[in-house]
Parts: sequence; C-alpha cells; structure tokens
Amino acid sequence: MVKDDTYQVVNIGQDTTLKARIGWQGLTVEEYKDIGEFYLVTGTDFENGFVNWDSCHFVDKYRYVQDKNIQLKNDDVIVTKDGTIGKIGYVKNLPLPATLNSGVFLVRAVGDKIYQKYLYYIFTSEIFREFLNRLTAGSTINHLYQKDFIHFEFQAPKIEEQKAIATALSDTDELISSLEKLISKKQDIKKATMQQLLTGKKRLDGFCGKWKKKRLGKIAKFRRGSFPQPYGLSKWYDEQNGMPFIQVYDVDKNMRLKNSTKQKISKIAEQYSVFIKKDTLILTIQGSIGRIALTQYDAFIDRTLLIFTNYLIPINKIYFMYQVFELFQIEKQKAQGGTIKTITKEELSSYKISIPPTKEEQTAIATILSDMDKEIEKLKSKLSKTKAIKEGMMQELLTGKTRLIHE
Repeated sequence: MVKDDTYQVVNIGQDTTLKARIGWQGLTVEEYKDIGEFYLVTGTDFENGFVNWDSCHFVDKYRYVQDKNIQLKNDDVIVTKDGTIGKIGYVKNLPLPATLNSGVFLVRAVGDKIYQKYLYYIFTSEIFREFLNRLTAGSTINHLYQKDFIHFEFQAPKIEEQKAIATALSDTDELISSLEKLISKKQDIKKATMQQLLTGKKRLDGFCGKWKKKRLGKIAKFRRGSFPQPYGLSKWYDEQNGMPFIQVYDVDKNMRLKNSTKQKISKIAEQYSVFIKKDTLILTIQGSIGRIALTQYDAFIDRTLLIFTNYLIPINKIYFMYQVFELFQIEKQKAQGGTIKTITKEELSSYKISIPPTKEEQTAIATILSDMDKEIEKLKSKLSKTKAIKEGMMQELLTGKTRLIHE
C-alpha cells in the first residue's frame, strides 16, 4: 500500500455500521415462502458479487419490519458470516423490500470517509481475503464473528478518488457481464442449431435425400483404454518427460480435451497400456459418462474411456462427435436424476444417431457447428483475459500503486 497524506485508515468498527439478524429472532426455515412481497436474502442468493433476486425466498411483513437495521437499500454491501464465510454481495435494482437471514452481515459506510461501492471492491479484493485467512489460519472456523470483523482495517484515498476507482472497476464489471451474457446467448443459439441440423429438421441449401437412423455399432468400431500394468499407475508416473495419460477428468463437458492432462506416465508404459494418436475420438464411459472429445495430442488412454477406431461407413469424424454428444444429452434427460450411471460397449453399440445421405452434408453441418464453437471459445478467452485485467486493476488501484487522482 502506498502511504501518503492523501490516504487514511478506514476501520470497519468505527467507519461503518455492521448489522446482522440477532440470532434467528425466532425465524424458522418453515417461514421461507416461494412467493410474497418481502424478500429474505441468504448467503446462497449471492451470484457473481450481486444478489440474485430470482433465487430469494420471501417472508411475511412482520419479519421484515422486525429489525430496521437489516432492511436492505440499494448500494448496501452484504457479507456472509456462516458456512462459506466472506462471500460478498452488492445490492442494486432492489425490486421489493428485503431483509436478511442470520447468516449475513450488512455493512454501511457512515460519514464521508468511505464510498460504498469502493467498500464493496475492498471486500472482493486480496486485502480482505488476507484478513480472513489470518482469522482462519490453523482453525476449522466456519463463522465470521462481529468481534473480529470490526477490527478489519485498510487504507483508502479521499472519497473523490474512491469514486473514480469504483467507476473504473464497475466499467470492467459491466464488460465482464456483457461478455457472459453474450456467451450464454451464443451457447443457446448453438444448442438450438444442433437440435435442428443434427436431426435433419432443417436442411442446408443444396442438400436433399432421406436421412437414416444407424446404430453406433454399425458406424464405428471402438475399444476400451487400459490401466498400465503390471505395476499399477504410480510405477509409471513421469511428470517431467512422460506422455499425457487421459482420464475422465481430462475431458470437459463441452467436447474439449484439456490442454494438458492431470497426470503423465512414462513412454515405456506403451507395452502395458493403450496408446492413441492425435485426432482420435474418445468417449468417457465411467464417472462423468458421455463426454466426448477429439484429442489434440498423442496420449495413453485410461480404461474409463472408449476409443473410436475403424469407421465402417463414410462419415465425417467431427459430425459424428457432435451426434454422439447430442445423443448423450438426450439419454441423460431420460435417466433418473439426469445421470447415466453405467454404459457398456454393447449398450453403446445399440444407440442410434441420424445420418444424412452424403458425407458432404455431414461435413457442412460439422463446419457450421465447429465455427460456432470457435466463436464461443474466442469469447471465453476474451472473458478470461478481461477478468485477469480486472484482478490486476484491483491490485494496482486498491493498494495505491496506481493513482487515478493526484493532488
């Protein structure tokens, strides 16, 4: 922290009011209502630093008026004190009167020493995380006590600079939010496009002919990966010079293989394990069943995955990947609890997918969907970079390393 005469020490106990519901005040979970006119905000309603009003329950009016100290207003900062302590929420666009349950603190600045939105960013910064870490070091504590919270201190510039800093960070938050919404929209469009193109309900210009349903066992041959023998996996660990060893958690749910595997094993394990080349299609069959990806690198493959080997009909590999992915989305919807617990090679062979009459149409569909995925990945990369920029801004601006207003 840069210290000069334009900075001042802010103490939570002295420069803010710190309020919470006193005990439960007799409030029980049975009083939580699905509809009503008075929101009850709990720690589970915090989402991306704000209150998600759609997830909140309601309480009767007498519970709202019971304690004026925890009746929420726009620009309030709230902090969880039970369970996952230190989750931060900022109150904006308050749609109805709202109060808190007993697991949340309400923090309001008093006087003109601290700007409320700046206070919010302090709580979301490493400055506050370090304070919480000191409190919980070597402890199983799962509660933030008021007697400890009131001693939290930080240095802050004068109010005008606080407002400038809060505005700069808010602008970055708006960009992050807009990117998240755009990604969500693009994902919804892609999902709808897949449902149309992969079923033949919508045909691309220039293509005609009847689609057919084919069993996977008639489309491709596949085999299972293996566990390195005879000494077990630990014998073959080689993080420095080893080859990637693909396991279930190395395949994400968006048809992508992670850039690097969690574990690597010695190249000499090839005689005991299954080795695959880059651009091999793999499918998880245990744990998180139904994840599929085209490998970006040579690797060993675990027994919890299947490898698609020989293709028995003319088929575009990328098209086939999208079809199998969509197949498992449908099967998961059918499954109890939305989870497929097991899948055998025999069961997989019996599943059917839709195939257009020509490989050219398959390729055209695969190209459209791949281009949509590439666009989404670019947006995700931009989102990740923007979040990293914001973290850097917070480190610079909230510690005084970079100043926005100089006197």
